[in-house]
Amino acid sequence: METEKKYNKLSAEEDMIINHKATERAFTGKYYEFTGNGIYVCKKCNAPLYNSTDKFVSDCGWPSFDDEIKGAIKKVPDTDGLRTEIICNNCGGHLGHVFVGEQLTPKNTRHCVNSLSLNFIPKDSLITENAVFAGGCFWGVEHYFKKVDGVISTRVGYTGGKTKNPDYKQVSYENTNHAEALEVTFDANKTSYEALTKLFFEIHDPSQVNRQGPDVGTQYRSVIFYADENQKNTAIKLIEILKSKGYEVATILEPLSDFWEAEEYHQDYYEKHHSSPYCHIYQKKF
Repeated sequence: METEKKYNKLSAEEDMIINHKATERAFTGKYYEFTGNGIYVCKKCNAPLYNSTDKFVSDCGWPSFDDEIKGAIKKVPDTDGLRTEIICNNCGGHLGHVFVGEQLTPKNTRHCVNSLSLNFIPKDSLITENAVFAGGCFWGVEHYFKKVDGVISTRVGYTGGKTKNPDYKQVSYENTNHAEALEVTFDANKTSYEALTKLFFEIHDPSQVNRQGPDVGTQYRSVIFYADENQKNTAIKLIEILKSKGYEVATILEPLSDFWEAEEYHQDYYEKHHSSPYCHIYQKKF
């Protein structure tokens, strides 16, 4: 699963900006006044970074966004000791800087980004779908899915239970019947529901009931929450393949219900803490 990352070939000017933190001249960038509907991705690695709905006119000379796709951007102190640099969370490529407190939009945030750090994908060419999986602690599940080419965004949360808008404490200690789960939004042009479901089975032990490794409780059960009959049938097919190979599968299939996003400190947990999963290990099974 851990393979060497391959990046897009860059021009000399793009290399200076993305890898050596240069800045393109103000008011010259391709996307400065661009108003297309879609998503902006990293020019170096294709990771989704910004939705066009978060782009706004700031008259600063560079494309401006007041929000990011969750988990896409990493903020680090600039070497000038004053500003905050923004880099792609996937490849570390330089994007620009972020500023707060300017009162330019209700979100009071401005990501000032070099056009040469970006590519644009029109909405019409995107085919986005969602998948929801539960396979033990959601920290580890998210860790692996975020690495998949074609995954646009992830968020961990709670689903499958009866309590509305639960918090972590309720799910852990009260009878909510929710599972810790991951919602994946993906570009169906680049990956498929079947490929993601295979990964789900390969990063956890689907034979375990109401637990995953040292984590015990119904919130850690193995479940695929299907959105339609196609997703359900795909899951059934893969379970039958695993059983034919001698694997025990206790994974439950349930129709998708309300998904309640977990607290911010649970999102992108291992990236925030620079660590790795303790109960999820990739094992090729297909």
